[in-house]
Amino acid sequence: MLALLTSKQYSVGMNRASTEKRAQIINCLVEGNSIRATVRLTGAAKNTVTKLLVDLGRACTEYQDKVFRNLNCKRIQCDEIWSFCYAKDKNVPEEMRNQPGVGSVWTWTALDPDTKLIPCWFVSSRDAGAANHFMHDLAGRLAHRVQLTTDGHKPYLTAVEDAFGADIDYAMLVKIYGAERAGEARYSPAQCMGARKATITGSPDRAHISTSHTERQNLSMRMGMRRFTRLTNAFSKKVENHEHMVALYFMHYNFCRIHQTLRVTPAMEAGIADHVWGLEEIVNLLNKQ
Repeated sequence: MLALLTSKQYSVGMNRASTEKRAQIINCLVEGNSIRATVRLTGAAKNTVTKLLVDLGRACTEYQDKVFRNLNCKRIQCDEIWSFCYAKDKNVPEEMRNQPGVGSVWTWTALDPDTKLIPCWFVSSRDAGAANHFMHDLAGRLAHRVQLTTDGHKPYLTAVEDAFGADIDYAMLVKIYGAERAGEARYSPAQCMGARKATITGSPDRAHISTSHTERQNLSMRMGMRRFTRLTNAFSKKVENHEHMVALYFMHYNFCRIHQTLRVTPAMEAGIADHVWGLEEIVNLLNKQ
């Protein structure tokens, strides 16, 4: 018979966990499992899994921030995806209202539709300040003029102008929706009645005014991160852990996951990596801090 270890014994053992064991934990997290499910699947203590997520999330953020520079992207699509931390807006205690990272949290993402690379993201609110920060971050990573497409979110207008000036071909894809559904379908999106392509700056190619790729990536995020699933109790309790999970997810997406249409990883297609990364290589980022 196998002897059952106490949670304390597990914790002590996982403090000296092998690279293979850490890779197993990472694999569970990036495949959409919650922390508790990861604990059950790997036998690691909850605190050990959380600490690994925090430490590795920081390492993934620092590494991608460093290597995603002077990118030769031709087109970029941007979007925002909703989630919440601690509690939904209506359930946030009065004394915690308007506190950053409590209630609705939005993840801003940029995607290169040619290489499928996610060069930057930002976890914050959905206001003008967040849009400005996100666009300045994106502008600092690009090597030359690009064509940019966003949805009709108004803060983009000022943010893009402030970050890029006239050195961009920018268009908005404004979708027109019908009346909101009622009853059992109230959680489904309203029917899209059409879309309007609006040129904002420069001369964007109308054939490539689209947000389809980044919207599909939003679905992948909801499928790949338990914290993003709707209508469940699977949400982040702390926005810091939410940010770490997003960084780990994009590290795996950019460097480890072979894209079906490319047959290589986005990082390889973009010329940033020369091979498919293994999970052990992500773990080894901890040694480079």
